[in-house]
Amino acid sequence: MFSENKKNKQTIIEGNSSQNVISQDTKIVGDLTSAGDFRIDGVIEGNIKSTGKIVVGSSGFIKGTLQGTDAYFEGKFSGKLALSGTLTLKPSAHIEGEVIVGKLSVDPDATFNVKCTMKGSIKENTKGEQQPKAGTEKSA
Repeated sequence: MFSENKKNKQTIIEGNSSQNVISQDTKIVGDLTSAGDFRIDGVIEGNIKSTGKIVVGSSGFIKGTLQGTDAYFEGKFSGKLALSGTLTLKPSAHIEGEVIVGKLSVDPDATFNVKCTMKGSIKENTKGEQQPKAGTEKSA
């Protein structure tokens, strides 16, 4: 299930498991790549790249870069977060750094101290030209 590329200290998680879990008392230092979903209740210092959904529990903490589709945070994040889909922040979430997302859902009690860019999908007009949907690219 796990293979390690020692040259660049990257852990690749393979297989068709429905969800990868990083437990509360676990700390990983290094890079993770997976096509599956992640639930993170422990600490990750490094880079995560996944096409699956990332769920960070209230005890979870990521310090580094997160690239993926959708993420749901109850825990903490510090670094660069780039999602093509939706970032959902619950009341206990604490996010700092740089965020690039397609959609954003922030609970009023969440901490969101970031430079944020929202990128919407591209819509084709009647003349065949591509243009962003109105109001879909924002910077905060």
